[in-house]
Amino acid sequence: MSYHHLSVLVHRQAEKYGDKTALKYRDYETSQWIPISWNEFSQTVRQAANALVALGVEPQENIGVFSQNKPECLFMDFGAYANRAVTIPLYATSAPAQVQYIVNDAQIRYLFVGEQFQYDAAFSVFGFCPSLQQLIIFDRSVVRDPRDTTSIYYDEFLEKGKGLPYNILVEERTATVSDNDIANILYTSGTTGEPKGVMLMHYNYMEAFRTHDIRIPVLTDKDVSMNFLPLTHIFERGWTYVCLQRGTQICVNLRPQDIQTTIKEIRPTVMCSVPRFWEKVYQGVQERIGQETGLKKTLMLDAIKVGRVHNLDYVRKGKNPPLMLHLKYKFYEKTVYALLKKTIGIENGIFFPTAGAAVSDEVCEFVHSVGINMVVGYGLTETTATVSCFPTKNFVIGSVGVLMPDLEAKIGEDNEILLRGKTITPGYYKKAEATAATIDADGWFHTGDAGRIEGDTIYLTERIKDLFKTSNGKYISPQALEAKLAIDRYIDQIAIIADQRKFVSALIVPVYGCVKEYAKEKGIEYNSMEELLQHSKVQALFRARIDTLQQQFAHYEQVKRFTLLPEPFSMERGELTNTLKLKRAVVAKNYKEMIDKMYD
Repeated sequence: MSYHHLSVLVHRQAEKYGDKTALKYRDYETSQWIPISWNEFSQTVRQAANALVALGVEPQENIGVFSQNKPECLFMDFGAYANRAVTIPLYATSAPAQVQYIVNDAQIRYLFVGEQFQYDAAFSVFGFCPSLQQLIIFDRSVVRDPRDTTSIYYDEFLEKGKGLPYNILVEERTATVSDNDIANILYTSGTTGEPKGVMLMHYNYMEAFRTHDIRIPVLTDKDVSMNFLPLTHIFERGWTYVCLQRGTQICVNLRPQDIQTTIKEIRPTVMCSVPRFWEKVYQGVQERIGQETGLKKTLMLDAIKVGRVHNLDYVRKGKNPPLMLHLKYKFYEKTVYALLKKTIGIENGIFFPTAGAAVSDEVCEFVHSVGINMVVGYGLTETTATVSCFPTKNFVIGSVGVLMPDLEAKIGEDNEILLRGKTITPGYYKKAEATAATIDADGWFHTGDAGRIEGDTIYLTERIKDLFKTSNGKYISPQALEAKLAIDRYIDQIAIIADQRKFVSALIVPVYGCVKEYAKEKGIEYNSMEELLQHSKVQALFRARIDTLQQQFAHYEQVKRFTLLPEPFSMERGELTNTLKLKRAVVAKNYKEMIDKMYD
């Protein structure tokens, strides 16, 4: 099968699908979902491509897109590809300093911004970015700074391409597109050091289309995908492009915090997400079971038990379940599981790719037990997303699935996973040293993740750079502990502390609502969150829950002391990356006093 090149993908699909809906987005003023047909999508992309020529954009020039998910982000991507230009997406939550760094590093002349937050951040650093000529604003309601004499709105930008005045030049550029052209530069937010721009070439995406076709042939033009993670993230970007390649409808969720509402409005068949989404589902069900009594509770517990045996012991292994078990499962499928899926908004769901962090075995088993097909995978920006994912049969819980077709993998020093293949980046933009340190002379990409490979199945053990060594010489993997403890309904965020320390401790951001409910139940009076979290009953509650969850860990790996934080870790203070990963060095610095106190 041949795959449409990104430079012509939307137009070829418009020829095939015409007025069928390609994209949908939510209009917040009317609470309606507005459809965009393949023909309209194609037309807008052509207009955007012509408008870019009007601005003087050259082939392989870098264009910045600093916005939350909007259809305009996709218009700009495909308008740029038609001109052989490169798009650089910036996380919608990026701080002004990050914007300044990326704009200067990539010498961006035109930066497309989404809403007021992005406009304000970009305008505040405009004077520190010599290459930057103009901001182009997607959202008409953005109020421009009185000193701003150069910015224009997106409709004014599109006007420059009306009637396609430069279409001959656009078509000429499209005809000379090479698979070796850069398509995107994705800046990794970096838990250490300054961001690095990962170059993804057109050949990287073309190979990803081919291998995903082999691995997930079930995705079709009848599917509806909820676009929930940021398009800046390679996982969502790669997935969205695969969906467009298959003719799958994309519904764009503009505001991440609204996912619980929008998912029920759309009821998608597919959606990629991070494990936290499923952890919250798991916590919600556990909470519900805890509140029930009598027959209802018995039924819920039995439904999970039956589902586990049916789906994990039989269906997963390609075996036929015994008749009585199957009949029981079918009964629960129409009652308990159906109600759960409908409550989340995924009763039409076929499969749900999940990656970006470790998935705990409990959550994975639970999700599969209730008949939700969560496809666990592993990937990096540098690998154009998917390295491995669960196959349909015989997937192993605790693994990150089976290696993608035609990707080579081996284990290097320190059990590091090394990869080689056509989805691997050629390197970091303008960073030859960093590239040489990551991709060796034989073309093996060093992932920085330790693990093992059994057959074609990959198991991750830890992030090498994140391994802690206690002052007693013991190695601790903070992620393994964090993933285990984060499934508790009382724990929202957690940072394990152990490096060069005598024992393991933790900074914990509780789920404040749950703690308040507990205080109400126990009749605890308090004046502030700080006071509540230090109350002996609350401390004892967390101690008991942590001890229950960490039983499987060696004694030296277990959390001995913890501090409950009255406010969450934040991006503003630099404690989290744009993808919400902990910046351990910043956390260690910001909370130094609290941490030292735990070791007194």
